[in-house]
Amino acid sequence: MTPRSFLLTPELAEHVRASSEPLDDVAADLVAETAALADRGEAPATFQIAVEQGVLMQLLTRALGVRRAVEIGTFTGFSALCIARGMPEDGSLVCLDRSEEWTAVARRYWERAGVAGRIELRLGEALEELRALPADPVLDLAFVDADKTGYPAYVEELYPRMRPDGLVLLDNTLRGGRVLDPRTDDDRAVVALNAALARDPRWETVLLPLADGLTVLRKR
Repeated sequence: MTPRSFLLTPELAEHVRASSEPLDDVAADLVAETAALADRGEAPATFQIAVEQGVLMQLLTRALGVRRAVEIGTFTGFSALCIARGMPEDGSLVCLDRSEEWTAVARRYWERAGVAGRIELRLGEALEELRALPADPVLDLAFVDADKTGYPAYVEELYPRMRPDGLVLLDNTLRGGRVLDPRTDDDRAVVALNAALARDPRWETVLLPLADGLTVLRKR
């Protein structure tokens, strides 16, 4: 099973999932394969977003009519699968990641789901790849789930590329509760970013207690 919010008991987490749109076979198999990789120690369990978060992202993508999106940090592809499924057939999602091994899993499931044609995977350093994208305000949605110390730079590079009212979603912004007692550079980077975004007039900002914290930014 993928990670649940640390704020929920196992029973409440199960109720949340049972009360949400169920995963189809493709998504469920991807979640199960990723969990198996984690159980064997071949991949970090904490890299996988919660099932209910993926369902929300697919719903948001569809409701907002997202046509152009970027994802920073793809792992085995569940979040990208959800975003791509929420797009129209001519939608475009650019995924930035460093791991050929983990994204190979993603590619298999994107093909199986019939959304591979909407996804362009670019392997390399995410910040360099992001800076290589045209600095035009065309993106409707961005999802960031990568190195936490890199979040401030990602947000800065995304800003000119987001259209007005475009959304940026930042994952893991509660750090398992360690935002109240930061212990690592990643924790401290997220604490500083949370404070900075709440004061940044360029964004309308809300931090939701979903999974490990999901910050939603709307470009004003």
